[in-house]
Amino acid sequence: MTRDGILACSVSLALAVPLVALGQGTASAATDYQAEDARISQGTVATNHTGYTGSGFVDYTNVKGSYVEFTVDAAFAGTASVALRYANGTATDRPMDLSVNGAVAAPAVSFPATADWNTWATKAVNVTLKAGTNTLRATATTDNGGPNLDRVSLGTPADTQAPTRPGAPSCPDIGEDRLTLAWGASTDDTGVTAYDLYEHGNKLGEAPGTATARTLTGLTPNTTYDLTVIARDAAGNTSPASPVVDCTTRPSSDSTPPTVPGTLRADNVTSSSADLTWGPSTDDRAVVAYDVRSGTTVYKTVTTGTSTTLTGLACDSPYSLDVVARDAAGNVSPPGNTVTFTTNACATDGGVPSSISTLSSGWTIPWGTSWLPDGQSALVTERDDFRVWKLTRNGTRTQVGTVPNAVTTNGEGGLLGVAVDPRWETNHYVYFMHTAAEGNRVVRMTYDGGTLGGYKVLLQGIKKNRYHNGGRLLFGPDGLLYVSTGEAQQPDLAQDRNSLNGKILRMTTDGKPAPGNPFGNYVYSLGHRNPQGLAFDRTGRLWEAEFGNSSKDELNLIKPGANYGWPTCEGTCSVAGMTNPKATWNVSEASPSGIAIVRNVVYMASLRGERLWRVPIEGDTEKVGTPTAYYVGTYGRLRTVTKVPGADQLWLTTTNCDNNGGAADGSDQVFRVTIS
Repeated sequence: MTRDGILACSVSLALAVPLVALGQGTASAATDYQAEDARISQGTVATNHTGYTGSGFVDYTNVKGSYVEFTVDAAFAGTASVALRYANGTATDRPMDLSVNGAVAAPAVSFPATADWNTWATKAVNVTLKAGTNTLRATATTDNGGPNLDRVSLGTPADTQAPTRPGAPSCPDIGEDRLTLAWGASTDDTGVTAYDLYEHGNKLGEAPGTATARTLTGLTPNTTYDLTVIARDAAGNTSPASPVVDCTTRPSSDSTPPTVPGTLRADNVTSSSADLTWGPSTDDRAVVAYDVRSGTTVYKTVTTGTSTTLTGLACDSPYSLDVVARDAAGNVSPPGNTVTFTTNACATDGGVPSSISTLSSGWTIPWGTSWLPDGQSALVTERDDFRVWKLTRNGTRTQVGTVPNAVTTNGEGGLLGVAVDPRWETNHYVYFMHTAAEGNRVVRMTYDGGTLGGYKVLLQGIKKNRYHNGGRLLFGPDGLLYVSTGEAQQPDLAQDRNSLNGKILRMTTDGKPAPGNPFGNYVYSLGHRNPQGLAFDRTGRLWEAEFGNSSKDELNLIKPGANYGWPTCEGTCSVAGMTNPKATWNVSEASPSGIAIVRNVVYMASLRGERLWRVPIEGDTEKVGTPTAYYVGTYGRLRTVTKVPGADQLWLTTTNCDNNGGAADGSDQVFRVTIS
């Protein structure tokens, strides 16, 4: 090894090769910087070994403090991967400090022996760069000097900076079936490329990043739309949702309703379905749909023809149905005749809901439920006020505390899931998922049987937004904690294996990724939009219910490493590598939240659908039978369903007090449902 002074040269850019960026943001190319073109202190350029790239390599002097310094450029600030290609033909480790802009970023990085001086290895280190020019120095920390250094490959930092929140939206022009939505521009370090426009949690459309307004068409007259705007940059980073604006379309100039539909008939009645036919209605403009109803509850909307097969009916139950016609202006005809029938007897396998009664009232958005190990009481969370209650089997409830650091999102965020440690009697641990200032967290608290205490963050970095926060927690038969996370209104995150969003996560009780996870991180499954319900069946398999966007809601059987499709697929599709759901529903019939399994039957609570779905699993196969619905429209928005330990019973909660239900605080209830 030589003992020369400083050789100074300008750094040259060589071959660019692909490198996956760290964290969120786009993938970046790695730029190779040859060591022989860098600033060298107490070393020399050599060519006396083989396998190097460029015109040579740097042979460090055998002294402490010898270094090679590179000048590198970064398009913007962030974390970058530095890969140093080296050879060490001795048995002695030759550690080096890696410094950025004069400060040690990675001390005493090990460069152990390679097979010989002609065998090259790569050591990768993450460093933080500033935007613009940076110096990167590799300095020997022992008298043995550094290894032979061939080159440094630098990955350009990923763009992880999200655009700013768009300004408050407004509706400067409103018509009968359209409105113009305007908003204040967002800013971004690399530029806003698009704005996504949402009505509640469903994306209506988008506008280019240069726009601050867009006209939405195909709307219903005299209808209020709850609108927000989210900015997006080229890397896929999304802003927080804008403030909300409620805009109401004008009443239609068409005030003439369609005529009464013709005679309604019901034929081929089974235990879960009936064939309906009726005579057509007429309108001065056009009939656009028929609604099959029971009272004011719509069971099905038919847009083509005058017949349908109504499925999902509860067995051995009476039905009284009529049909009304609608036109594009929202005018509704008088109802036609009422048809009455009773579905056939129930199959005995798995049982059916036989009774429902109010267990407890006075709640405001009860969201998560988890039974204590004694099976006599459960902990229940309230989403928007962050309170935690103990609720007993006889309906007595007692507040046991609140979860600190929780915040709302004026949408679906707040205090969400709860899970009691299966070993609670020895450790007194309870786990929560909640929205915080920086995002969504999984945290742990202690519960002494009367009061919550302590607070420990186990997992952060789960992005939040107004909607699509996931939030369900459940312990599996393996003693590990399963966590559902939404894609935070940033669909591409669902397909990113390095993102915590749009996933089912599996973790240990001390906050680490569970051993055996398919990708070596927290991710258990991916491709989820807004996963909600989680339940294990009698064979230990995990089932999950998931909100769709505008087409299909899903019931999935979760397998480790499987991809459930979003945003490529919504519902069933034929894309290679995507796993199809076991059952789907139109979003108006479901919008599912919690699920529970009793006697090999999945029960799924539905929000927009305002019903409890019963979905039998066919033995221990991966097939499910015909879904049927109970309590349609009777109790409003159903949020969480939980099996009662040791009994064929369910607890079922409403969330009619949320921003979609609009009921007064204290209007929600917890019901007890018996299965027989």
